[in-house]
Amino acid sequence: MNFKTKLGLGVLAFFTLIAVIGEWIAPYDPSAMGDDLLSPPSGAHWFGTTMTGQDIFSQVLVGTRGVMVVGLVCGVLATFLSILVGVTAGFLGGAADEALSMLSNVFLVIPALPLIIIVASMLPSADTVLIAAVISLTAWAWGARVLRAQTMSLRRRDFVEAARASGERTWRIIVFEVLPNLTAVIASGFVGTVIFAVMLQITLSFVGVVSLSTWNWGTILFWAQSNQALGQGAWWWFVPAGLCIALLGTALALINFGIDEYANPRLRKVRA
Repeated sequence: MNFKTKLGLGVLAFFTLIAVIGEWIAPYDPSAMGDDLLSPPSGAHWFGTTMTGQDIFSQVLVGTRGVMVVGLVCGVLATFLSILVGVTAGFLGGAADEALSMLSNVFLVIPALPLIIIVASMLPSADTVLIAAVISLTAWAWGARVLRAQTMSLRRRDFVEAARASGERTWRIIVFEVLPNLTAVIASGFVGTVIFAVMLQITLSFVGVVSLSTWNWGTILFWAQSNQALGQGAWWWFVPAGLCIALLGTALALINFGIDEYANPRLRKVRA
């Protein structure tokens, strides 16, 4: 494991921990109004307050859970669908391959953002898990295409032919022979999907499409933009959430780079 991967995993583990314990360690109720209006960072309010006296540090802590839940749930669901469709299509071939490939192509051209905006407008009380599920439906197709291509290159390898000749069932060949050789590709696709889901969820919150009653980093940026925090010089209102987004995105990108270096022999040679 190289330094990039270790650093990325460390930052990701930190945000995951905050997502779990954020509500417990938050010093204030993130929605509670106070008397310190638009106060800069201080000992009482580490990240300052909003124009209604809400503690921004508490909002960042509590909002971490929504971001991480959407990213991880979407990553798991989209990766499962991409494996199910891509590996099955690539290994079976024939009519099954054509049908599943056509399904992937249909979902590949569906625009994610307009679809989620429509769903969110029809379901104004949509919770975090539902938003993650909708994002997953638009995020699995590209991974399925990649896994299909990789599986097609593996299905005629000697070890697969030997397993087939020994009478192994198809599902056992896929699970025990093909999937282990796709681990790096699957991991890279999972990380990329998490990045996509996190950024899309923050975008939806920032433009005010999803429910604003649940705190996340995008919601913080929405209220900061709506109340013209930049024009009032209240940099502390939007900088902490922006830094968290940048740090999480960087951590996931570092993990992805590390996986690429591990899976690609050419990159390993260059690094050496």
